[in-house]
Amino acid sequence: MDWMVIARELQAIGQAGLHFSKDRFDTERYQRINRLAAEILSAHSNLPVEVVLAWNAREFGYPTPKVDVRAVVFQQGKVLLIREDADEGRWALPGGWADVNESPTEAVMRELQEETGFAGRAMGLLAVLDREKQRHEPPFPYHVYKLFFRCEITGGSPTPNPESSAVSFFDTHNLPQLSVSRVTKEQIRRFARKIQEGDRTTDFD
Repeated sequence: MDWMVIARELQAIGQAGLHFSKDRFDTERYQRINRLAAEILSAHSNLPVEVVLAWNAREFGYPTPKVDVRAVVFQQGKVLLIREDADEGRWALPGGWADVNESPTEAVMRELQEETGFAGRAMGLLAVLDREKQRHEPPFPYHVYKLFFRCEITGGSPTPNPESSAVSFFDTHNLPQLSVSRVTKEQIRRFARKIQEGDRTTDFD
């Protein structure tokens, strides 16, 4: 039994119920469902119950997956990575949450610039992946779709910032310790093969 899957579904039911319900007693029941979901999520992750509830409180409307965008940049066979200080200095592809009023490519270009100092442009969509099916750890309370864009650098220079203290290129066969919450070795090596082989299809699921 996958308690994270169950908890996320309960959370979605609670959120949708609070959005559509007009009855005070139903509202109280949906709030209780949200509390139970938060307790399950907390028990199976490293997040306190109150943190999960605070995240839930910022959500409204019909629940849908969140969108995470990642920039995949290769130069001379090496991949661009940033050091994620928020994850004990592990490394990841530049990226993060897409913002409201941004297109997916606008989001990934913003993240690339903010986290590396490089300006760039998106060349194509490499993959749309469900985080739950990709062996990312630790489990996450939200259901997430991850969009990986092949990008090229058009200007700028590597610039550390408050979120990433280092920016560097790595050989895919000698990768540093990765932030597997954000990206896996298998994903990076898969993208390297696709680009090398000229494969323009988009991986999904």
